[in-house]
Amino acid sequence: MTIDISQFYQVFFDEAEELLAEMERLLLAVDVASPDVEDLNAIFRTAHSVKGGASTFGVTDMSEITHVLETLLDRIRKGEMALTGEHVDAFLAAKDILKMQLDGHRLGSAVDQDAVGDVRMMLQSLAQDVPVVALAPVAAFNAADAKVVDHSGGRRYRLELPAMAHREVQALGEELGLMGHVSITPLDKDRNAMVVTTHESLDDIIAICSFVLNPDEMGVTELPALDAAQAHKEKTARDQVENDLGYGFFDTADLKPATAGGDGYGFFQPLDEIRANAAASSEDAQGYGFFQPVEQIRAAAGIVIETPPEEEKKVVKKEEKEKDKAPAHAGAESSSIRVSIEKVDQLINLVGELVITQAMIEQRVDTLDPMVHQRLLASVGQLTRNTRDLQEAVMSIRMMPMDFVFSRFPRMVRDLAHKLGKKVDFITNGAATELDKGLIERIVDPLTHLVRNSIDHGIEMPEVRRAGGKSDAGRLFLSASHQGGNIIIEVSDDGGGLNRERILAKAQQNGLAVSDTMSDAEVWQLIFAPGFSTADVVTDVSGRGVGMDVVKRNITAMGGVVDIRSAKGFGTTISISLPLTLAILDGMSIRVGDEVYILPLGFVIESLQPAPEDVKEISGKGRVIKVRGEYLPLVPLYQMFDITPRFDDPCQGIVIIVETDGRKAGLFVDELVGQQQVVVKNLESNYRKVAGISGATILGDGGVSLILDVAALIRSSRQLADESIFSS
Repeated sequence: MTIDISQFYQVFFDEAEELLAEMERLLLAVDVASPDVEDLNAIFRTAHSVKGGASTFGVTDMSEITHVLETLLDRIRKGEMALTGEHVDAFLAAKDILKMQLDGHRLGSAVDQDAVGDVRMMLQSLAQDVPVVALAPVAAFNAADAKVVDHSGGRRYRLELPAMAHREVQALGEELGLMGHVSITPLDKDRNAMVVTTHESLDDIIAICSFVLNPDEMGVTELPALDAAQAHKEKTARDQVENDLGYGFFDTADLKPATAGGDGYGFFQPLDEIRANAAASSEDAQGYGFFQPVEQIRAAAGIVIETPPEEEKKVVKKEEKEKDKAPAHAGAESSSIRVSIEKVDQLINLVGELVITQAMIEQRVDTLDPMVHQRLLASVGQLTRNTRDLQEAVMSIRMMPMDFVFSRFPRMVRDLAHKLGKKVDFITNGAATELDKGLIERIVDPLTHLVRNSIDHGIEMPEVRRAGGKSDAGRLFLSASHQGGNIIIEVSDDGGGLNRERILAKAQQNGLAVSDTMSDAEVWQLIFAPGFSTADVVTDVSGRGVGMDVVKRNITAMGGVVDIRSAKGFGTTISISLPLTLAILDGMSIRVGDEVYILPLGFVIESLQPAPEDVKEISGKGRVIKVRGEYLPLVPLYQMFDITPRFDDPCQGIVIIVETDGRKAGLFVDELVGQQQVVVKNLESNYRKVAGISGATILGDGGVSLILDVAALIRSSRQLADESIFSS
């Protein structure tokens, strides 16, 4: 049976990217002065896993780099070499090269071969007396490359492998060969046995095997250790067999490895030749085209197979494993599954339709007599509860931890601080806080710009901080937390803070309308104006005045708001408030004339019916409403959408106090209908963009209701067009 291995490439790409991200995280967190052994082992395992996957799929350029990297890491974790900052820098550079190579294979992007060569030479030079060579496309336990090692006193394990592809057996033998001496004996069709002689523990062997097979399907027997004479005799016999037979993989008359990346993945003869050889004689006689017959191997090696003596210690039996398997382990094998985002979106859309249908049914049965239709109403109530549970469960599928975003910044902070000659301690909090995947992907760029600004403009140089009585290292905080139906993301630093005078001067220079009576909150919002920058020098980090306006625009487009708090000499905090999800939101149904609109609850502060003396008319400027001593502009919704209202007097209708971008306003409507969760539908893709509208939803009666874009309404209202309202 022929298996198309290309179907698994995407799995390899995804797993390799995750492993490289984990490697970077571990390297940034490692204590160079006193590294933890477990941390070093974890870093080694990530490199080893990438190498194993790359070798399996014939991605030789990645396997070569990881081979050199793995050799150096192995020396460090065994205590043969001390970890230094230079090592960490080299490992991070190697990670960048591996990511570039991975993108080259996955996306077809260009790979800088000069950079690859430089990093490889750097790793080799750091290895010093460790002979680092390119990965040979033959097995690591090839007799030609084997060192004379005294295995006396070492443990010997016999591994009975389940049915596996010969390529997988070869790859496993290569990895185990790094731990000691390995010999392979064919058992029957697709099954083999390995004898591993090593000073490593059984747990280490099983950990290596778990990369290519389920350890529960493998039988392990501990054999008696060999003394020096037996070890030398056995090695001599094996060397002779291996030189004569070429492991059954190569023609010993001309020992040339198969071309990497070909049908043999760098380990076997071309597949056509193997098949031809296998077809020339029966599988039993020829070892399936991969091995010499078992009898010939045993005879040439002078090996006599005897039943193991009773005193041999049986470590693990396959039969015992099958009986003693913990039920939890079986569940762990399927604890996660990779699903394309398109399928998740389709599922969410279908659940949204189900929510709408359920609302329709519930509205229809409200008119029925509960005594006559008691069972039907009970069933509808059960349907409502189940639909709500299903909706919450499906929505949670799209939720991802903020660590997906936060994990990108430690490396960036480290590199940027080093480039600017600053010292920065980066602290995160709330990485487990979950946010909708669609928002997570769109928040990365705005957060990146804010973090870079904090390092460049916020945190001072070490000498400036010392003069101000601060520590040399500035602190940069990145946090996330839930507040009601929103997630609050904050970027905070303990730097110099914003300079009110410089911002006002720059705003006047740019022609912006400013005054000395503006509050600090209003002054801070000026930095979001297009082209605004107070930097004296334009660098490759910042200073062109491009970015902060884009940050605010992107966050506003996600239904979020940005708030700035700053104190001169103490630091700055930029707070971003986002809805938890884009698909479903809590809304307030409001009526204007004959139309029903949905107002997102995240913008609502309170609703009230004002007294006549609280409503004031400003000549030519519209009306304002006094709420607890504060005058707020009044936005008549019927004027915004040219609707004939039921009431034109705010004292007869309802005023809803809303807040966005740090500003409050009163939204004048006819009445409140109720509160409900609504499924957001994209209006722009189905119709066109409408000013003041962010989307649409379907109500329980089948009618379409528009969802208000509060920020856009307040910006475009004629009352807010003149700043004099706020100074009234």
